[in-house]
Amino acid sequence: MTQSDIEKRPEWKDFLAALEPASGDLAGFLQGAHIADVAEWLQEVEPDDAWRVYSTLEFDEQVELFEFASEGIQTQLLERISIEDLVRIVEQLPSDEVVDLLALADAQKAEAVLRQVDFERAAGLRELSAYPADSAGGIMTTDFVAVPEDSRIGDVIKEIKAEEGPASEEEIGVFVVDQNGCPVGFASDRDLLTSGIHTEIRDSMDTDLITVRTDADQEEAALAIHRYGLQSLPVVDRSGVLVGVIAADDAIGVIEDEAEEDIRRLVGTSVKEQTRLSILARVRGRIPMQALTVVGGLATAWILDRALPASDSASPSADLLRYLPIIIGLAGNVGIQSSTILVRAFATGEVTPDREKSVLASEIVVGLTIGILCGLTTSVVAAGMEGSESVWNWSFGVAVGSAITVAVTWASLLGCAIPMVCRRLGIDPAVVAGPFMITMSDISGASIFVLVAHMILGAGAWLPG
Repeated sequence: MTQSDIEKRPEWKDFLAALEPASGDLAGFLQGAHIADVAEWLQEVEPDDAWRVYSTLEFDEQVELFEFASEGIQTQLLERISIEDLVRIVEQLPSDEVVDLLALADAQKAEAVLRQVDFERAAGLRELSAYPADSAGGIMTTDFVAVPEDSRIGDVIKEIKAEEGPASEEEIGVFVVDQNGCPVGFASDRDLLTSGIHTEIRDSMDTDLITVRTDADQEEAALAIHRYGLQSLPVVDRSGVLVGVIAADDAIGVIEDEAEEDIRRLVGTSVKEQTRLSILARVRGRIPMQALTVVGGLATAWILDRALPASDSASPSADLLRYLPIIIGLAGNVGIQSSTILVRAFATGEVTPDREKSVLASEIVVGLTIGILCGLTTSVVAAGMEGSESVWNWSFGVAVGSAITVAVTWASLLGCAIPMVCRRLGIDPAVVAGPFMITMSDISGASIFVLVAHMILGAGAWLPG
């Protein structure tokens, strides 16, 4: 695909125009759009519109849509799709994807589907669903071709051609098993094509096999594929019998997911596609890290209170400085969370240029909410630490809390704005956003904290000039 081909592809605004009843050309528009783009756009429309788009697609495109769509869209579609149509789709998807899909469906609908598919395939699906999702068994597929070691190449090729269903579309070669069903070798498509049709497959197969048990961790299996450059990895049960295969593309997905999960944990977020979550869900996911920061900052303020001499009530600067570590920590954490989420969203295409304004606005609201929660907590504790019987001390607590709220909201704005500006300038946000954002949030956060607190306390004379 050339750059010009990509530039000619329909965009979000074109999709919205096609959705309008007056356009009357939704089917024509979808014919020229890539299903991956359609799956992305469906996350931004109402469920009724998503179903209308799905219903307009051809059957092959509907199957493909389920492969590209997020879990949220899959769940919406599963609520409306008939059992008969779902059975048709299940028969076309790889077994590992079917298990994930049926896990999102209503239990009764999932059971009804399993009763209508081929008995052997249904048994395999039930077996797959019994494995933990994060295990090798949970990510393997049972759609593979296995042949006895005394099979001739010509017969193996005929068997591959006669194979029907998802297994015929899996490009993972052929596994060779002994009389007990244990894997003893692997023959790639190239091995089959370059060998004589009368040659036994044992003479062409690769016997240096690496296997993994069904109960192994998915990350262990994925790293094995990556480390040894495997096309696929056979999965065996406790008896060593071949029960499934993990393809290289599935392993890549696992490695990416594990890496993203580690990064999200480092910055205090959890779920993928944060920019599509509700404000409340985002706050719930990020507040634990900020709560820990507040506790640490208040402990630091208490230590400084014991170490530094008491200040005059007319000069609150020393008292404010005791709470400066809280704002530096909060502003840095909130800013890092926002910038990390935006950088990842840009890299994956989650945030397109037309979504930048809405994402920026929602992230500011998230920062404001976190700032209010942290500010209220700090206000109460700060007033208590200074002596709650004094009106001055309660005013001091309110000033500190308000300053924290403003500074944290500003940090959230910076965390989004800097990556967006970098992308518009053609600069890689991942390189610039992190260090620049931390520096800016520390300096501006501390300045805002002091300025707002003194403004509320009416200590303008303390400021320079």
